[in-house]
Amino acid sequence: MKYTEAVEYMESLSAYGIVPGLWNITNLCEKLGNPQESLQFIHIAGTNGKGSVLAYVSTILKEAGYKVGRYVSPTIFEYRERIQINNRSITKKALCEYVARMKIICEELVKEGKPHPTPFEVETAMAFEYFKEQGCDIVVMETGMGGRQDATNIIENTLVAVLVSISMDHMQFLGKDLTSIAMEKAGIIKKGCYVVTSMQEQEVLQVIEKQAEEYQVPVIVAKENSAKRIRHGLEKQKFDYGQWKNLEITLAGKHQITNAILVLEVVEALKQKGYTISEKALRIGLKETVWPGRFTLLSKKPYFVVDGAHNEDAARKLADSIEFYFTNKRIIYIMGILRDKEYEKIIDLTHGYAEQILAVATPNQARTLSAYELATEVAKVHKNVTAVDSLEEAVEMAYLLAGKEDVIIAFGSLSFTGKLMNILEERKA
Repeated sequence: MKYTEAVEYMESLSAYGIVPGLWNITNLCEKLGNPQESLQFIHIAGTNGKGSVLAYVSTILKEAGYKVGRYVSPTIFEYRERIQINNRSITKKALCEYVARMKIICEELVKEGKPHPTPFEVETAMAFEYFKEQGCDIVVMETGMGGRQDATNIIENTLVAVLVSISMDHMQFLGKDLTSIAMEKAGIIKKGCYVVTSMQEQEVLQVIEKQAEEYQVPVIVAKENSAKRIRHGLEKQKFDYGQWKNLEITLAGKHQITNAILVLEVVEALKQKGYTISEKALRIGLKETVWPGRFTLLSKKPYFVVDGAHNEDAARKLADSIEFYFTNKRIIYIMGILRDKEYEKIIDLTHGYAEQILAVATPNQARTLSAYELATEVAKVHKNVTAVDSLEEAVEMAYLLAGKEDVIIAFGSLSFTGKLMNILEERKA
């Protein structure tokens, strides 16, 4: 199997959709000899911030000398990014071998009269097998959606269950209110683990504490309001927290301080579990963490920022960062949103900061809101909106509209982030 064939095969599995539950992943993992049982996990659930927290934790652990598996979604540049060890993506050769193996197992399951697994289930089982065979010391993994019924939740060896900010998202699968969604997310809590959570709404925290009490495991709340001497910036940010002084991160956005503080508590929990993480590894890991597409500054004069804000909470955080970093700046948006997201709320929270909005379609053809449909929605609240045929055209138009002191912000979905970054790189060349 060639790499293009492997990727095409995985893309073809999208026909099997999204099926919450652990039945299919259990069947898959049993065929593989349950590789997940040989691994130790940091499991991350929540609405926004999972990827950033995963990036921080895995980079710190790598700096501490551990062999770290990293399982993420969605990807920015190419499919292989989903499965990484020490921040290096699985090789094309290895991916082909594992996909070919998974294809045979899926065919066997169907012959046995069992459902065909979904793409996320296949990817998850494949990641377990790869991490086991490569001898990973620890795996940092985010849920795909929810928690309790998420394919990743087949795992039992959870060292730390991490709960980032929980808000309304994926309501068609997780529930129509915050308590229901929190119950699904808190489903990753397992016997013997530590629970580390961001500061949450009271009803969410009550759900988390109740679930932790059932398993008699401790809950640690990362108190971001206890951070001191915070110095924000687009290229680096510094802060103090507890015994740590003058910590530095390079990810932009006010919310990244919150994510970093959550990570500090995860590190403390891992130390309680017997992991050795020096202050030097912690500091280097925080500073060296890279996570593209999260309020990322790509260029200056004009500023060009890309952000994956794709739901209400993320849009609110984006608006907060715009107010903080770009007050009184003239701003142009490139906006693309998936049809199954709360695009009306995203538009409502963000439109007021932009002078001009360029609407584009995302690459996910089955889920995209067309440029025309998005522009029609935006036009209900903003008079300067244009539907643009392609991302390349949107970038060119944005640069024509923007002066050197202005700001271009592209957001709405991570799905076009990689292509956008490539367009800018070509433009610089």
